[in-house]
Amino acid sequence: MEQLNVGILGWGTVGCGVIEILQSHREEIKKRLGRELVLKKVADIDLERPRPVSLPREILTRDAKAVIEDPDIDIVVELIGGIEPARSFIMKALERGKHVVTANKALLAHHGNELFDFARKHQRIIAYEASVAGGIPFIKSLREGLAANNIDTVFGILNGTANFILTRMRESGLTFQEALKEAQSRGYAEADPRLDIEGIDTAHKLAITAAIAFNMSIVFDSIYVEGISGIDPLDIQFGEEFGYVLKLLAIARLGEGGVELRVHPTFIPSGHVLAGVRGAYNAVHVHGDAVGHVMLYGLGAGMMPTGSAVVADLMDLARDIAQGIHCRLPALGSYELNPIPVKPMDEVVTCYYFRFSAVDQPGVLSKISGILGRNNISISAVIQKGRHIGGAVPIVMVTHEAVESSVRRAIEEIDRLDVVRAKTQLIRIENLPVNYSEV
Repeated sequence: MEQLNVGILGWGTVGCGVIEILQSHREEIKKRLGRELVLKKVADIDLERPRPVSLPREILTRDAKAVIEDPDIDIVVELIGGIEPARSFIMKALERGKHVVTANKALLAHHGNELFDFARKHQRIIAYEASVAGGIPFIKSLREGLAANNIDTVFGILNGTANFILTRMRESGLTFQEALKEAQSRGYAEADPRLDIEGIDTAHKLAITAAIAFNMSIVFDSIYVEGISGIDPLDIQFGEEFGYVLKLLAIARLGEGGVELRVHPTFIPSGHVLAGVRGAYNAVHVHGDAVGHVMLYGLGAGMMPTGSAVVADLMDLARDIAQGIHCRLPALGSYELNPIPVKPMDEVVTCYYFRFSAVDQPGVLSKISGILGRNNISISAVIQKGRHIGGAVPIVMVTHEAVESSVRRAIEEIDRLDVVRAKTQLIRIENLPVNYSEV
């Protein structure tokens, strides 16, 4: 039986998952492929650190070139993360005629267009299922399973760390810092969690997702990004009184004038399926014109779920190589990409939640509502609490749809009022349909 030789760059958490699956599922993989996937070399700068999987010493190296330049290795798996040297390693592997599998969403978000073009010129493939939503087969579903559709909307919970934090804040009333500390103690959050909590990791994934969904180039720099570090448990509680649950949502919506690409804390109806996604789980909701509404759900990170996606890519490549196919599928799913403009955030139209901290005296509500009215912002509901918080009382409002630029202008004016004691808290609302049979 023929074999396919694999080299791995990076023996970290995901690398261990890949190795564990290749070892424990060896016979099953062989049956499904009709050939064997053989791990020939693994490179990492630290070979001494204890790991949950063991490897023969003779296949280990500290030199990435030993993997990239080995003529017997057919596929290089890049799992070191970051931009450099990962980008250079991938390009060198492609130059040497090797296919590449990567889980590196940051690299693809920033340099995917360049790398995919480079791979095409060398008639090689960069497979990247593990870069978005971990163990959920989302890239394959979007590029292949939904290829017959014109997709107009994608909503996703794409960061398990942020979702865990918001879940704990909602269910246990923890502050953001308390929930973050718990996430770190459980291994869900890094010591430096900024990529997760500030929405950057989610934006990396959204950039890749939108490119596939809408047949466009990757445009990470055009995505509006806002994280969850400023979220107060008080707003989560008030949101529930209006029937909403707070999520860090990745939103891609195609419409007249271009595509909206944004990542920010978002209130969604408590009855929507995404509202029930708890803890470190991910979920993605897609709407296509032919298929209707589709949702995929599962673990978006971790050793084994992400390892599962990487090995699935290895198996796909093995099948293509066996058939002599080098470019069965364009990297982003389309041979012709559309020049779609990204809507400026100021032009986005959605609903809003406001919490004002105001002096408890007559006429305050009319001053605030007057400014909102002059900016064409219509109020749909108000909650005014009599309790004092820091010398002020909270006035909470939910609006009908309004233009972002008008909202920003109104909030700036309201925050200058002498009766307002703190910066207004603003959270956007997406009134996603709950009962799809009525859509």
